[in-house]
Amino acid sequence: MNETSFLRDAIGEGMVQVGDREKKAVAVSANVMASSRAAAFMKKYPDRAFNVGISEQTMVSFAAGMAREGFISYTFTMAPFMSLRACEQIRTDVAYDSLNVRFIATYAGVSGGISGATHWGLEDFAVVKGMPGMTVLEPCDATQAKKMMLASIDFKGPLYFRIGIEPVPQIYPENYDYQIGRADFLRRGSDGTFICAGITVKYALEAAQLIYRDLGKQVTVIDMHTIKPIDRTAVYEAIKTKNIVVAQDHTIIGGLGDSIAAVIVDSGQAVNYKVLGLPDKFFALAHAPYLYHQFGYDTDGLYKAMRELLEKSD
Repeated sequence: MNETSFLRDAIGEGMVQVGDREKKAVAVSANVMASSRAAAFMKKYPDRAFNVGISEQTMVSFAAGMAREGFISYTFTMAPFMSLRACEQIRTDVAYDSLNVRFIATYAGVSGGISGATHWGLEDFAVVKGMPGMTVLEPCDATQAKKMMLASIDFKGPLYFRIGIEPVPQIYPENYDYQIGRADFLRRGSDGTFICAGITVKYALEAAQLIYRDLGKQVTVIDMHTIKPIDRTAVYEAIKTKNIVVAQDHTIIGGLGDSIAAVIVDSGQAVNYKVLGLPDKFFALAHAPYLYHQFGYDTDGLYKAMRELLEKSD
């Protein structure tokens, strides 16, 4: 995991590839063409690109109208504005009729760093996951992000993409077989499991290596890139290890941890369980890596959480 890249760049490249393959694909931006990386598509396909200005509600309604006419609409703005300012339009104009609209929401979690809480996607997953028929994706590297974009062409119904803006390492090879809805096992072990998405996947891989080095324990790492609907089969595999740590760059209220916990409860099995994420409060702005460490879901935080569970179960 040495080479790093930006998910936004991969999404922008993926959008151009989508446009190359699907003539019905259109891009709609709320005046964030550069920061969301939609600009390359808009330059190559100006007749299929629309900037509605700083008007997220209009953007979503416009995209819904295009989808009704047979187009596949890709909308671009920041996660807090997508999920909060246009919440009703996403729910009523798109999800209600299960239209083929893709919501590309950047600045997921606290990746916006010094932009502050107004530009952090603290609760976007909690907001959109409750909408019937909404599928939610969170890529962890550039390869996966591009493959998600291409997979979205034939997907039926609305898709919400959580995209962080911090650099990420390459985790998957170029020939990686990506499938929406199927979690990926990046490391297998019988002593515990990290279930993560997005930026926390790289931290989980690093923490698992440290656990093995220090304790001789083998920990599974599951990339739960489709955070709704949850891959229940993958969670059942994690339950067998008896120790589960879930981490996501999102508030712990209504986040991935709650979704995984619901599956565990349904299974009727007992496990040692820990959820890492943002506490239920607002915080002062700071650079993202500092915040990840402060909130305990970087490598050190995941390591400590899993070690506590392993020592508890010994």
